[in-house]
Amino acid sequence: MATKARKKKIQLDNTRLVLAALEEGPIDRIREILADLHPADIATILESLPPEQRHPVWAMVKPEVAGEVLLEVSEAVRQDLIHEMDGAELVLAARALDIDDIADLFADLSDEVIAEILFALNKQDRQRLDAVLSYPEDTAGGLMNVDTVTVRENITLEVVLRYLRQRGDLPEHTNSLFVVDRSDRLLGILPLDKLLTASPSLRVAHIMERVKASFTALTSDREVAEAFERYNLITAPVVDENGRLLGRITVDDVVDVIREEADREILNLVGLREEEDLFSSVWQSVRNRWMWLAINLVTALIASRVIGLFESSIEKLVALAALMPIVAGIGGNSGNQTITMIVRALALGQLKAESIRQLFLKEIGVSLINGLMWGGLLGGVSWLLYQNLPLAVVMTAAMTLNLLLASVAGVGIPYLRQKLGRDPALGSSVMITAITDSGGFFIFLGLATLFLL
Repeated sequence: MATKARKKKIQLDNTRLVLAALEEGPIDRIREILADLHPADIATILESLPPEQRHPVWAMVKPEVAGEVLLEVSEAVRQDLIHEMDGAELVLAARALDIDDIADLFADLSDEVIAEILFALNKQDRQRLDAVLSYPEDTAGGLMNVDTVTVRENITLEVVLRYLRQRGDLPEHTNSLFVVDRSDRLLGILPLDKLLTASPSLRVAHIMERVKASFTALTSDREVAEAFERYNLITAPVVDENGRLLGRITVDDVVDVIREEADREILNLVGLREEEDLFSSVWQSVRNRWMWLAINLVTALIASRVIGLFESSIEKLVALAALMPIVAGIGGNSGNQTITMIVRALALGQLKAESIRQLFLKEIGVSLINGLMWGGLLGGVSWLLYQNLPLAVVMTAAMTLNLLLASVAGVGIPYLRQKLGRDPALGSSVMITAITDSGGFFIFLGLATLFLL
């Protein structure tokens, strides 16, 4: 926690230094500040600035790190920064990146700039880029880097070491070499620690290890992320249907997948379609947020009409107006807890069709206990406030029934959305709130009308 707080303080200090240089000058001081920062830290500064301050700071970023910064910022900010660059600057930024990182940028570039980047690459790099772009970006093939180091099983470790010295730099996050046959079929891996500590006279076949996890090119990025987390991987191979090595996936790419998935789920739960620039225009923000607000408005109108059905009951017993928001609010909170757990389980692949009935029963049990416990407590409070025992009983029953409704909806909404091929998180929070509001009002006011009036 202390380290995290220290990093945040350093980041704030860097941002303040940049702002001070913007306001007081000299502006060249910004270039000196940015030169000592990691691309991720520069990205954080850029995201925290409105466009009128962001653009002059972006102009001070070194061209050789501009590409890495573009990969670190959010998609909305990336599009804004790219709009400020000309074709030559974009080509220079892309040339400094690995092939798989160049592919990540292509979705935000114009056809003209893409053509310039391809023209600037040599034949081998163009072929590698084509290989990555031939797969969807949310698959192992779209994530992979085709720059791999391979060796044969029948050579000695001394030959491998000599080859590595002649080769020079190794690709980033290389912790093992891939052992392949003459047809490039993957046979195993040669960990670098074993390579450095074993006798040079040994052959690769004697110390190579089996592959912990490998992926076909069309394996989903979510499955890749789960495997990296489960097996604590740093790199993993990607193979074709015949077992031939195509490339490798590294942990930095998987971390990006996990972060993007987490961000997407947070946004989807409240009905936001995409991450927006914090300082984007009013119209852009409205366009991103309007749809689920409109849905929420419709559900709120439905809830108001439910209340309208019981206007006469509320007029006869004013205490109902004071108590009914409690029933709806607790139900909404309980439903959101359930829905968050289910969305997470679906994302991790933990929820299967054969276990859905058991899960329903479990959540119903939890809601029944919570409903009787907290409903009983609120019933007691109602009795103390209004000296009306039947009202206290109705309060307990309504709370219990609304929590049961919340549990069923909390499991059912994301599960049914996934079965229909939709994102289970998208708008789930809005829908559960609508159900528990309308349902809670109807249950509480309906019970009150039947038994109190």
